Amino acid sequence: MSRRSILRKGMIMQQTVLILGANGRFGRNAAEAFWNAGWAVRLFDRARDDLEHAARGAEVIVAAWNPLYPDWADQLPGLHSRIQAAAKASGATVIVPGNVYIFGAQTPLPWGPQSTHAASNPLGRLRIEMEQSYRRNGVRTIVLRAGDFIDTEASGNWLDKMILPKLGKGWLIYPGDLDAVHAWAYLPDLARAAVALAERRNDLAPFEDVGFAGYTLTARQMAGILSDIAGLDVSAQKMSWWPLHLTRPFWPMARCLIEMRYLWDLPHLLDGTRLNELCPGLPQTPVEEALRAAAAPWLPGGNAAKVQSITRSTQTSR
Repeated sequence: MSRRSILRKGMIMQQTVLILGANGRFGRNAAEAFWNAGWAVRLFDRARDDLEHAARGAEVIVAAWNPLYPDWADQLPGLHSRIQAAAKASGATVIVPGNVYIFGAQTPLPWGPQSTHAASNPLGRLRIEMEQSYRRNGVRTIVLRAGDFIDTEASGNWLDKMILPKLGKGWLIYPGDLDAVHAWAYLPDLARAAVALAERRNDLAPFEDVGFAGYTLTARQMAGILSDIAGLDVSAQKMSWWPLHLTRPFWPMARCLIEMRYLWDLPHLLDGTRLNELCPGLPQTPVEEALRAAAAPWLPGGNAAKVQSITRSTQTSR
């Protein structure tokens, strides 16, 4: 889906969405979902576009910019300040892909709009402050909160960087407790939820915190599903974290990954009640189909070598 084709088709559409971070995981899937729903889709080009100018006439801005973890402290406040200014100038509603970093380890389950934002670690506090700034500054905002992503292609996330590459040998390498439930979101489903919320934006509160339940799986449950998909016995095995500890002194990303390690051992799930209230009947892809798409490069006939080359330079995170 080229930028030119999106803009050409967009000329005849009435509702317009501006996608920030269209080359990223959520942004790429959001652009596809809005396009399929008949919206005019603008892809922001950081090299040549002015944000306030690009936002003019847009009803919705998808704020899918996501710097590398080590850059969050320096970049998140400025990036979202610019987004808020552009949204206020244009009157657009901002959709922020939220995560579970804001919740503390002691927060009761399930995590939802009423849960306390009690994270005390640096990355969690940065996300809390970022979200609070939208509410504080009066920007019409929808935070669509999800767990870790299941993508349709290799994009440098935990699945294709660590969990799935040894699938062909019968191993699922998991970074945490094999029996702790973990929240997952299939990106095409999450993106369609963003479109549904965007189309109901005028009925929403000025600031909406909406949980996307997605799938709640343990590593062993995931291994069982992958066994059926791959046609072989797949066993879950815990990942060793000591290589990251060794690289921590000279690789800033390692420090951040270790900081967020607790989420792989902490059982958690998201409350999707609000999304179901606002957008009842949203279809959900069967978990088997979602994992089949993510695991395709490591299934018989897949091209795992190509995937490894694609993901080598990307970060292992959401």
